[in-house]
Amino acid sequence: MATETKKTTAKATTAKKAAPAKKTTTAAKTTTKAAATKKATATSATPKLNTAIYATGKRKDSVARVYMVPGKGNIVINNRPMAEYFRRPVLQMILNQPFAVSNREGAYDVFAMVMGGGLSGQAGAVKHGISKALEKSEPDLRAALKAAGFLTRDSRVVERKHYGFRKARRSTQFSKR
Repeated sequence: MATETKKTTAKATTAKKAAPAKKTTTAAKTTTKAAATKKATATSATPKLNTAIYATGKRKDSVARVYMVPGKGNIVINNRPMAEYFRRPVLQMILNQPFAVSNREGAYDVFAMVMGGGLSGQAGAVKHGISKALEKSEPDLRAALKAAGFLTRDSRVVERKHYGFRKARRSTQFSKR
């Protein structure tokens, strides 16, 4: 009885030892490839942001980390050009509003990392971050940006779903019979 248990445990341990070795090799290859691609994209797309002006913008569920450097007016979002990331012209216009109000078109390069929410919320978050970064770099622009309402965080968020309702306020259809 004792020898049978030892044999089954010995077989189980050898099977366990063999299985992870295969996974480790493929996982190591994938990890190495992922690290190499991350390094390549990080070195090619990320500029030196040590001297950049940093600001955080928020809108709905989106959060944008914005780095602004004096430059030619290039806007890069999540390592992609603005026109590629925000394809709708309305969203591109939203991003350029702070520069238009402050008469600084083409004066700064913007690098933003956005997470959460949808495209509209992300565009609003980047706009809020750009406005805050502009105010940090040139405090005299505060009056113009504040008057346009770009420094205020838009606190409107989706209302939660309530108990007994289909959505936040939508009730079930009334049936007389």
